[in-house]
Amino acid sequence: MRGPTKHGKAVVVTGASGGVGRATAVAFAARGARVALLARGREGLAAAADDVRRAGGDALVVPVDMADAKAVEDAAQQVADAFGRIDVWVNNAFAGAFAPFTEITADEFRRVTEVTYLGYVNGTRAALRHMVPRDRGTIVQVGSALAYRGVPLQSAYCGAKHAIQGFTESLRCELLHDGSKVRTTMVQLPAVNTPQFDWVLSRMPGQARPVAPVYQPEVAARAIVHAAAHGRRREYWVGGSTAATLIANAIAPGFLDRYLARTGYDSQQEEPPAGQDGHGRTGNLWAPADGPHGYDHGAHGRFDGESTASSPQEWASRNRTRVGAGLLVGGVGAAVAAGLRRRNGRG
Repeated sequence: MRGPTKHGKAVVVTGASGGVGRATAVAFAARGARVALLARGREGLAAAADDVRRAGGDALVVPVDMADAKAVEDAAQQVADAFGRIDVWVNNAFAGAFAPFTEITADEFRRVTEVTYLGYVNGTRAALRHMVPRDRGTIVQVGSALAYRGVPLQSAYCGAKHAIQGFTESLRCELLHDGSKVRTTMVQLPAVNTPQFDWVLSRMPGQARPVAPVYQPEVAARAIVHAAAHGRRREYWVGGSTAATLIANAIAPGFLDRYLARTGYDSQQEEPPAGQDGHGRTGNLWAPADGPHGYDHGAHGRFDGESTASSPQEWASRNRTRVGAGLLVGGVGAAVAAGLRRRNGRG
């Protein structure tokens, strides 16, 4: 295990108390980073800080609601004061609601938007305030295949992810116009085995679940850490299902509309445990999921048995230069072999 260092990268991860944020914080810590953990749930943050220290990094716990712009600015200043700078800012915090649009109240839709979309806007603004004067730094927006392709029962979340995509493209153009060395990139994730499906607000008859195939949060974390180190690239796709969804949506969006209308309800829920209904009674929309009595949900959800810890597509995305060289060498080799066969045939 690598020991913590005061000279490691200064990294901020929002939504760091559980799920992808928790796994990402640990992945940065394993590389000797100093990691500021931003989220609402104090129990989850304390446990995440322990994970970061065990992995070899320094941890700074900053409880904050990402929907509160002033609180986020103050949190960023606290990180800068403690670490001396901010090298990487990972926007990951979100809230969601699993329900048909007509069953989501105006206040609930607004709250999902404020946390999931405006939380990214607030985090990005706070990060830029510290990065632009130094003319360096990378902002990683954790996205989803749903940033391009909306699905039923997640209208508020999909709308927010689409908004993040457009916002990030606008910001990237502005940074390029200014000749800034601050980079921003987006990582589009597949379905991930996180605790969110047990705490999300739900009005479905079944228990919320991710659409298969499901990936472990460490797969996402590896891609996010890689993206932070290679911020010049516009975005990364993680998982074969993400690539397939985005390509299919670009080619045949109408077909996907009809396909998801048929399959999207059943694929996002399962039979709840005996004696329970599927409605999320302890949703984290208005309060942290660890609640008044304290509970740490960790990085993983209840889907370990069906989740994969690797993704050939994610590896290829991180190593596309190597893959391209391999394809080139393979193509040249095939051409040479074909030429030899033709020559021998003529001989």
